Amino acid sequence: MHRLIIRSQRGRATVSTAVVLGLLLLPLFWASTAGAIEPAPRRRPTQQRRAPAQRAPRIDYKNFSHRTHVEQQKLACDSCHTFPTKNWNEVRKGDEAFPDVVEFPEHASCLNCHRTQFFARERPAPAICSNCHVAVTPKNTARFPFPSLGEPFFASARAQSFAPEFDVYFPHETHADVVSFYRPAPGDLHLVRASFASASAGPQQTSNCAVCHETYQAQGTSDVEFVTPPPKSHPEDAFWLKKGTFKTTPRTHTLCFTCHSTDGGLEPLPTNCGGCHKLRGSEPQMQRDYTPQIAAKMGVKDAFTLLKWSRRSAGRFRHEFDVHKELGCETCHQTNAMNTLDERTFVSVKSCGGEGSGCHVESNTDGILNAEIDQKQKNPAFQCTKCHIILGKQPIPRDHLDALPKPASK
Repeated sequence: MHRLIIRSQRGRATVSTAVVLGLLLLPLFWASTAGAIEPAPRRRPTQQRRAPAQRAPRIDYKNFSHRTHVEQQKLACDSCHTFPTKNWNEVRKGDEAFPDVVEFPEHASCLNCHRTQFFARERPAPAICSNCHVAVTPKNTARFPFPSLGEPFFASARAQSFAPEFDVYFPHETHADVVSFYRPAPGDLHLVRASFASASAGPQQTSNCAVCHETYQAQGTSDVEFVTPPPKSHPEDAFWLKKGTFKTTPRTHTLCFTCHSTDGGLEPLPTNCGGCHKLRGSEPQMQRDYTPQIAAKMGVKDAFTLLKWSRRSAGRFRHEFDVHKELGCETCHQTNAMNTLDERTFVSVKSCGGEGSGCHVESNTDGILNAEIDQKQKNPAFQCTKCHIILGKQPIPRDHLDALPKPASK
Protein backbone atom coordinates (compact mmCIF):
# COMPACT_ATOMS: atom_id res chain seq x y z
CA MET A 1 0.00 0.00 0.00
CA HIS A 2 2.79 2.46 0.84
CA ARG A 3 4.58 1.71 -2.45
CA LEU A 4 1.48 2.46 -4.52
CA ILE A 5 1.00 5.79 -2.82
CA ILE A 6 4.62 6.78 -3.36
CA ARG A 7 4.46 5.84 -7.05
CA SER A 8 1.29 7.81 -7.46
CA GLN A 9 2.78 10.93 -5.95
CA ARG A 10 5.93 10.55 -8.06
CA GLY A 11 3.81 10.22 -11.18
CA ARG A 12 2.02 13.37 -10.38
CA ALA A 13 5.31 15.17 -9.80
CA THR A 14 6.68 13.92 -13.13
CA VAL A 15 3.55 15.10 -15.04
CA SER A 16 3.53 18.46 -13.32
CA THR A 17 7.18 19.11 -14.16
CA ALA A 18 6.59 18.30 -17.84
CA VAL A 19 3.63 20.69 -18.06
CA VAL A 20 5.59 23.56 -16.50
CA LEU A 21 8.55 23.05 -18.83
CA GLY A 22 6.19 22.99 -21.83
CA LEU A 23 4.61 26.26 -20.91
CA LEU A 24 8.01 27.91 -20.44
CA LEU A 25 9.27 26.72 -23.85
CA LEU A 26 6.06 27.70 -25.74
CA PRO A 27 7.02 31.39 -26.42
CA LEU A 28 10.37 30.25 -27.79
CA PHE A 29 8.56 27.92 -30.17
CA TRP A 30 6.26 30.68 -31.50
CA ALA A 31 9.19 33.08 -31.90
CA SER A 32 11.16 30.54 -33.96
CA THR A 33 8.22 29.83 -36.28
CA ALA A 34 6.94 33.42 -36.63
CA GLY A 35 9.20 34.22 -39.56
CA ALA A 36 8.41 30.98 -41.36
CA ILE A 37 4.60 31.19 -41.22
CA GLU A 38 3.13 34.70 -41.31
CA PRO A 39 -0.65 34.89 -40.94
CA ALA A 40 -2.49 36.72 -43.73
CA PRO A 41 -3.75 40.20 -42.73
CA ARG A 42 -7.36 40.29 -41.77
CA ARG A 43 -9.46 42.42 -44.08
CA ARG A 44 -12.01 44.65 -42.47
CA PRO A 45 -15.31 45.05 -44.22
CA THR A 46 -15.49 48.44 -45.92
CA GLN A 47 -18.27 50.66 -44.62
CA GLN A 48 -19.45 53.85 -46.34
CA ARG A 49 -19.67 56.68 -43.89
CA ARG A 50 -23.06 58.24 -43.70
CA ALA A 51 -23.41 61.97 -43.52
CA PRO A 52 -24.85 63.06 -40.19
CA ALA A 53 -28.56 63.57 -40.47
CA GLN A 54 -29.54 67.22 -40.39
CA ARG A 55 -32.09 67.99 -37.80
CA ALA A 56 -35.03 70.13 -38.74
CA PRO A 57 -34.82 73.57 -37.14
CA ARG A 58 -36.60 73.67 -33.84
CA ILE A 59 -39.88 75.55 -34.02
CA ASP A 60 -40.28 78.45 -31.63
CA TYR A 61 -43.89 78.13 -30.59
CA LYS A 62 -43.73 81.40 -28.66
CA ASN A 63 -43.73 83.34 -31.95
CA PHE A 64 -46.89 82.72 -33.94
CA SER A 65 -46.49 83.08 -37.69
CA HIS A 66 -49.38 83.71 -40.06
CA ARG A 67 -47.08 82.94 -42.97
CA THR A 68 -46.59 79.36 -41.75
CA HIS A 69 -50.31 78.79 -41.46
CA VAL A 70 -51.40 80.57 -44.64
CA GLU A 71 -48.63 79.70 -47.10
CA GLN A 72 -47.43 76.33 -45.83
CA GLN A 73 -50.55 74.91 -44.23
CA LYS A 74 -52.90 76.59 -46.74
CA LEU A 75 -55.37 77.48 -44.01
CA ALA A 76 -58.19 79.92 -44.67
CA CYS A 77 -58.71 82.79 -42.24
CA ASP A 78 -61.97 81.34 -40.94
CA SER A 79 -60.13 78.13 -40.02
CA CYS A 80 -59.13 79.97 -36.85
CA HIS A 81 -60.94 83.32 -36.74
CA THR A 82 -64.68 83.46 -36.20
CA PHE A 83 -66.68 86.48 -37.31
CA PRO A 84 -67.89 88.02 -35.14
CA THR A 85 -66.20 86.91 -31.94
CA LYS A 86 -68.48 86.21 -28.98
CA ASN A 87 -67.42 89.28 -27.03
CA TRP A 88 -67.76 91.86 -29.83
CA ASN A 89 -70.43 93.81 -27.89
CA GLU A 90 -68.50 93.62 -24.61
CA VAL A 91 -65.13 95.12 -25.54
CA ARG A 92 -66.88 98.06 -27.20
CA LYS A 93 -69.84 99.56 -25.42
CA GLY A 94 -73.08 101.10 -26.60
CA ASP A 95 -73.05 102.83 -29.97
CA GLU A 96 -69.36 102.07 -30.41
CA ALA A 97 -69.99 98.32 -30.60
CA PHE A 98 -70.30 96.59 -33.96
CA PRO A 99 -69.77 92.98 -35.09
CA ASP A 100 -66.03 92.46 -35.42
CA VAL A 101 -63.13 90.11 -34.75
CA VAL A 102 -61.84 91.49 -31.46
CA GLU A 103 -60.34 88.43 -29.77
CA PHE A 104 -57.81 85.69 -30.39
CA PRO A 105 -59.14 82.37 -31.73
CA GLU A 106 -60.61 79.85 -29.30
CA HIS A 107 -58.47 76.94 -28.07
CA ALA A 108 -60.37 74.51 -30.27
CA SER A 109 -58.93 76.22 -33.35
CA CYS A 110 -55.41 75.36 -32.21
CA LEU A 111 -55.89 71.92 -30.69
CA ASN A 112 -56.50 70.23 -34.03
CA CYS A 113 -52.84 70.71 -34.93
CA HIS A 114 -51.11 71.67 -31.68
CA ARG A 115 -52.37 69.23 -29.09
CA THR A 116 -48.79 68.12 -28.35
CA GLN A 117 -47.66 71.69 -27.71
CA PHE A 118 -50.71 72.47 -25.59
CA PHE A 119 -49.99 69.59 -23.22
CA ALA A 120 -46.20 69.88 -23.23
CA ARG A 121 -44.56 69.55 -19.81
CA GLU A 122 -43.15 73.05 -19.78
CA ARG A 123 -43.03 75.38 -16.81
CA PRO A 124 -44.70 77.60 -15.79
CA ALA A 125 -46.92 76.76 -18.77
CA PRO A 126 -46.55 75.49 -22.34
CA ALA A 127 -44.64 77.98 -24.50
CA ILE A 128 -47.41 78.16 -27.09
CA CYS A 129 -49.73 79.79 -24.53
CA SER A 130 -47.64 82.98 -24.45
CA ASN A 131 -48.91 84.00 -27.89
CA CYS A 132 -52.24 85.05 -26.45
CA HIS A 133 -52.11 84.90 -22.65
CA VAL A 134 -50.62 87.58 -20.41
CA ALA A 135 -49.43 85.63 -17.37
CA VAL A 136 -49.34 82.13 -18.89
CA THR A 137 -50.62 80.44 -15.74
CA PRO A 138 -53.68 78.26 -15.24
CA LYS A 139 -55.07 80.72 -12.67
CA ASN A 140 -54.80 83.78 -14.90
CA THR A 141 -56.73 83.47 -18.17
CA ALA A 142 -56.34 87.14 -19.24
CA ARG A 143 -55.29 87.65 -22.85
CA PHE A 144 -53.47 90.45 -24.57
CA PRO A 145 -55.63 93.07 -26.28
CA PHE A 146 -56.30 92.12 -29.89
CA PRO A 147 -54.73 94.46 -32.52
CA SER A 148 -58.10 95.24 -34.14
CA LEU A 149 -59.18 97.07 -30.96
CA GLY A 150 -57.00 100.04 -31.85
CA GLU A 151 -56.30 102.28 -28.87
CA PRO A 152 -56.44 99.56 -26.15
CA PHE A 153 -53.89 97.56 -28.11
CA PHE A 154 -51.54 100.44 -28.92
CA ALA A 155 -51.64 101.52 -25.29
CA SER A 156 -50.27 98.14 -24.20
CA ALA A 157 -46.60 97.30 -23.75
CA ARG A 158 -46.96 94.47 -26.28
CA ALA A 159 -47.63 96.98 -29.05
CA GLN A 160 -44.16 98.57 -28.72
CA SER A 161 -42.58 95.57 -30.45
CA PHE A 162 -45.53 94.97 -32.78
CA ALA A 163 -44.43 94.06 -36.31
CA PRO A 164 -47.47 93.54 -38.57
CA GLU A 165 -47.27 90.53 -40.84
CA PHE A 166 -49.90 92.01 -43.14
CA ASP A 167 -50.19 95.05 -45.35
CA VAL A 168 -53.65 96.44 -46.01
CA TYR A 169 -54.79 96.67 -49.59
CA PHE A 170 -56.71 99.92 -49.95
CA PRO A 171 -57.38 101.34 -53.45
CA HIS A 172 -57.36 105.09 -52.84
CA GLU A 173 -58.58 105.85 -56.33
CA THR A 174 -61.90 104.07 -55.80
CA HIS A 175 -62.52 105.68 -52.41
CA ALA A 176 -61.44 109.25 -53.08
CA ASP A 177 -64.87 110.51 -54.14
CA VAL A 178 -67.07 108.55 -51.73
CA VAL A 179 -65.31 108.14 -48.40
CA SER A 180 -66.25 111.55 -46.97
CA PHE A 181 -69.96 110.82 -47.40
CA TYR A 182 -69.73 108.41 -44.49
CA ARG A 183 -68.86 108.82 -40.85
CA PRO A 184 -67.60 106.11 -38.50
CA ALA A 185 -69.03 105.24 -35.15
CA PRO A 186 -67.86 107.55 -32.35
CA GLY A 187 -64.58 106.86 -30.67
CA ASP A 188 -62.32 105.88 -33.52
CA LEU A 189 -61.47 109.02 -35.43
CA HIS A 190 -61.89 112.74 -34.98
CA LEU A 191 -63.21 113.85 -38.35
CA VAL A 192 -62.96 117.19 -40.06
CA ARG A 193 -65.02 118.61 -42.87
CA ALA A 194 -63.56 117.81 -46.25
CA SER A 195 -64.24 119.01 -49.74
CA PHE A 196 -64.13 117.24 -53.09
CA ALA A 197 -61.81 119.65 -54.90
CA SER A 198 -59.95 117.93 -57.71
CA ALA A 199 -56.21 117.63 -57.95
CA SER A 200 -56.23 120.30 -60.66
CA ALA A 201 -57.33 122.90 -58.11
CA GLY A 202 -53.69 123.49 -57.20
CA PRO A 203 -51.53 122.81 -54.15
CA GLN A 204 -53.73 124.74 -51.71
CA GLN A 205 -56.85 122.62 -52.20
CA THR A 206 -58.38 120.63 -49.39
CA SER A 207 -59.38 117.01 -49.83
CA ASN A 208 -61.28 114.19 -48.21
CA CYS A 209 -57.96 112.58 -47.20
CA ALA A 210 -58.54 114.09 -43.75
CA VAL A 211 -61.40 111.66 -43.18
CA CYS A 212 -58.81 108.92 -42.57
CA HIS A 213 -55.55 110.83 -42.13
CA GLU A 214 -54.95 113.51 -39.54
CA THR A 215 -51.79 115.00 -38.11
CA TYR A 216 -50.76 112.74 -35.25
CA GLN A 217 -49.90 114.38 -31.93
CA ALA A 218 -50.12 117.81 -33.53
CA GLN A 219 -48.26 120.62 -31.83
CA GLY A 220 -50.81 123.22 -32.84
CA THR A 221 -50.38 126.41 -30.81
CA SER A 222 -48.49 124.68 -28.03
CA ASP A 223 -44.96 125.73 -27.13
CA VAL A 224 -44.01 122.06 -26.67
CA GLU A 225 -42.33 121.23 -29.95
CA PHE A 226 -40.74 117.82 -29.33
CA VAL A 227 -42.32 114.44 -28.64
CA THR A 228 -39.92 114.01 -25.71
CA PRO A 229 -37.79 116.79 -24.20
CA PRO A 230 -34.24 116.80 -25.59
CA PRO A 231 -31.32 117.20 -23.18
CA LYS A 232 -29.97 120.71 -22.65
CA SER A 233 -26.69 119.68 -24.27
CA HIS A 234 -28.45 118.64 -27.49
CA PRO A 235 -27.26 120.75 -30.48
CA GLU A 236 -30.00 122.99 -31.80
CA ASP A 237 -29.68 121.86 -35.41
CA ALA A 238 -29.39 118.13 -34.59
CA PHE A 239 -32.37 115.85 -35.13
CA TRP A 240 -34.88 115.20 -32.34
CA LEU A 241 -38.35 113.86 -33.09
CA LYS A 242 -40.99 116.59 -33.18
CA LYS A 243 -44.74 116.52 -32.75
CA GLY A 244 -46.86 116.53 -35.87
CA THR A 245 -44.35 114.46 -37.82
CA PHE A 246 -46.73 111.66 -38.83
CA LYS A 247 -50.24 111.27 -40.17
CA THR A 248 -52.78 108.86 -38.74
CA THR A 249 -54.21 105.88 -40.55
CA PRO A 250 -57.32 103.95 -39.45
CA ARG A 251 -56.37 101.46 -36.74
CA THR A 252 -59.68 99.63 -36.49
CA HIS A 253 -62.40 98.32 -38.79
CA THR A 254 -64.79 101.04 -37.65
CA LEU A 255 -64.66 103.22 -40.75
CA CYS A 256 -64.29 100.28 -43.12
CA PHE A 257 -67.36 98.46 -41.88
CA THR A 258 -69.48 101.55 -42.44
CA CYS A 259 -69.70 100.46 -46.07
CA HIS A 260 -68.31 96.93 -46.06
CA SER A 261 -70.81 95.49 -43.61
CA THR A 262 -72.51 92.13 -43.71
CA ASP A 263 -75.83 93.93 -44.25
CA GLY A 264 -74.59 96.24 -47.00
CA GLY A 265 -73.16 93.46 -49.11
CA LEU A 266 -70.31 95.58 -50.52
CA GLU A 267 -67.24 93.44 -51.13
CA PRO A 268 -64.97 92.69 -49.46
CA LEU A 269 -67.28 91.69 -46.62
CA PRO A 270 -66.10 91.55 -42.98
CA THR A 271 -65.96 87.76 -43.26
CA ASN A 272 -63.37 88.03 -46.05
CA CYS A 273 -60.22 88.95 -44.13
CA GLY A 274 -57.99 88.27 -47.12
CA GLY A 275 -59.83 90.85 -49.20
CA CYS A 276 -57.83 93.59 -47.47
CA HIS A 277 -55.16 91.93 -45.33
CA LYS A 278 -52.31 90.66 -47.50
CA LEU A 279 -49.20 88.92 -46.17
CA ARG A 280 -46.25 91.23 -46.64
CA GLY A 281 -44.38 90.34 -49.81
CA SER A 282 -40.76 89.25 -49.96
CA GLU A 283 -39.78 91.87 -52.56
CA PRO A 284 -37.47 94.61 -51.28
CA GLN A 285 -39.15 97.69 -49.88
CA MET A 286 -37.80 101.16 -49.29
CA GLN A 287 -34.91 101.49 -46.88
CA ARG A 288 -35.73 102.59 -43.35
CA ASP A 289 -34.41 105.86 -42.00
CA TYR A 290 -34.84 104.62 -38.46
CA THR A 291 -33.27 102.39 -35.84
CA PRO A 292 -34.74 101.27 -32.49
CA GLN A 293 -31.63 102.68 -30.83
CA ILE A 294 -32.53 106.21 -31.97
CA ALA A 295 -36.05 105.89 -30.57
CA ALA A 296 -34.72 104.47 -27.30
CA LYS A 297 -32.21 107.31 -26.98
CA MET A 298 -35.06 109.82 -27.27
CA GLY A 299 -37.30 107.89 -24.89
CA VAL A 300 -40.05 107.43 -27.49
CA LYS A 301 -42.38 104.65 -26.34
CA ASP A 302 -45.64 105.48 -28.08
CA ALA A 303 -46.41 102.34 -30.09
CA PHE A 304 -48.15 104.09 -32.98
CA THR A 305 -45.26 106.53 -33.37
CA LEU A 306 -42.74 103.66 -33.38
CA LEU A 307 -44.77 101.80 -36.00
CA LYS A 308 -45.03 104.82 -38.30
CA TRP A 309 -41.43 105.87 -37.77
CA SER A 310 -40.06 102.39 -38.44
CA ARG A 311 -41.46 102.50 -41.98
CA ARG A 312 -40.09 105.91 -42.94
CA SER A 313 -37.51 106.45 -45.68
CA ALA A 314 -37.20 110.14 -44.84
CA GLY A 315 -37.20 110.21 -41.06
CA ARG A 316 -36.90 113.98 -40.68
CA PHE A 317 -39.92 114.92 -42.80
CA ARG A 318 -42.56 116.61 -40.68
CA HIS A 319 -46.14 117.04 -41.90
CA GLU A 320 -46.80 119.93 -39.50
CA PHE A 321 -43.86 122.00 -40.71
CA ASP A 322 -44.98 125.56 -41.51
CA VAL A 323 -44.89 125.13 -45.29
CA HIS A 324 -45.90 121.48 -45.45
CA LYS A 325 -49.12 121.92 -43.49
CA GLU A 326 -50.38 124.44 -46.03
CA LEU A 327 -50.04 121.99 -48.89
CA GLY A 328 -52.78 119.69 -50.08
CA CYS A 329 -52.13 115.96 -49.79
CA GLU A 330 -52.18 115.57 -53.58
CA THR A 331 -49.18 117.86 -53.87
CA CYS A 332 -46.93 115.01 -52.77
CA HIS A 333 -49.13 111.90 -52.91
CA GLN A 334 -50.57 110.80 -56.22
CA THR A 335 -53.53 108.75 -55.03
CA ASN A 336 -54.27 107.31 -58.48
CA ALA A 337 -50.80 105.77 -58.57
CA MET A 338 -50.58 104.63 -54.93
CA ASN A 339 -50.48 100.94 -54.15
CA THR A 340 -50.63 100.34 -50.42
CA LEU A 341 -48.87 96.99 -50.91
CA ASP A 342 -45.83 98.74 -52.39
CA GLU A 343 -44.30 101.47 -50.24
CA ARG A 344 -42.33 102.79 -53.18
CA THR A 345 -45.53 104.23 -54.64
CA PHE A 346 -46.46 106.31 -51.59
CA VAL A 347 -44.34 109.31 -52.47
CA SER A 348 -41.39 110.03 -54.76
CA VAL A 349 -38.45 112.37 -54.56
CA LYS A 350 -39.93 114.33 -57.44
CA SER A 351 -42.76 115.30 -55.10
CA CYS A 352 -40.23 117.55 -53.38
CA GLY A 353 -40.05 119.74 -56.47
CA GLY A 354 -38.69 117.55 -59.24
CA GLU A 355 -37.96 118.87 -62.71
CA GLY A 356 -37.17 122.30 -61.31
CA SER A 357 -40.71 123.02 -60.08
CA GLY A 358 -39.51 124.61 -56.87
CA CYS A 359 -39.40 123.74 -53.15
CA HIS A 360 -36.39 121.50 -52.55
CA VAL A 361 -35.37 120.85 -56.15
CA GLU A 362 -34.30 123.72 -58.37
CA SER A 363 -32.58 124.15 -61.68
CA ASN A 364 -29.42 125.16 -59.81
CA THR A 365 -27.84 124.54 -56.42
CA ASP A 366 -30.36 126.82 -54.70
CA GLY A 367 -32.51 123.73 -54.07
CA ILE A 368 -31.52 121.74 -50.99
CA LEU A 369 -31.51 118.46 -52.93
CA ASN A 370 -29.30 120.05 -55.59
CA ALA A 371 -26.94 121.43 -52.96
CA GLU A 372 -26.60 118.22 -50.98
CA ILE A 373 -26.10 116.08 -54.08
CA ASP A 374 -23.43 118.53 -55.20
CA GLN A 375 -21.69 118.20 -51.82
CA LYS A 376 -22.03 114.41 -51.87
CA GLN A 377 -20.49 114.14 -55.32
CA LYS A 378 -17.53 116.24 -54.23
CA ASN A 379 -17.10 114.42 -50.94
CA PRO A 380 -18.57 110.89 -50.58
CA ALA A 381 -18.24 111.19 -46.78
CA PHE A 382 -20.69 114.11 -46.76
CA GLN A 383 -23.94 113.27 -44.93
CA CYS A 384 -27.26 114.56 -46.25
CA THR A 385 -29.33 115.79 -43.30
CA LYS A 386 -32.23 117.77 -44.77
CA CYS A 387 -34.51 114.72 -44.97
CA HIS A 388 -32.55 111.80 -43.54
CA ILE A 389 -31.35 110.69 -40.13
CA ILE A 390 -29.07 107.79 -41.06
CA LEU A 391 -29.63 107.11 -44.78
CA GLY A 392 -27.81 110.31 -45.69
CA LYS A 393 -24.54 108.50 -45.10
CA GLN A 394 -25.15 106.13 -48.03
CA PRO A 395 -24.37 106.76 -51.72
CA ILE A 396 -26.83 108.88 -53.70
CA PRO A 397 -29.82 106.78 -54.81
CA ARG A 398 -30.65 106.66 -58.52
CA ASP A 399 -34.11 108.21 -58.08
CA HIS A 400 -32.56 111.27 -56.37
CA LEU A 401 -30.34 111.89 -59.37
CA ASP A 402 -33.25 111.36 -61.74
CA ALA A 403 -35.24 114.03 -59.89
CA LEU A 404 -32.76 116.75 -60.82
CA PRO A 405 -33.70 118.90 -63.81
CA LYS A 406 -32.24 117.67 -67.05
CA PRO A 407 -29.86 120.06 -68.87
CA ALA A 408 -31.55 121.90 -71.71
CA SER A 409 -30.74 120.32 -75.03
CA LYS A 410 -28.86 122.52 -77.48
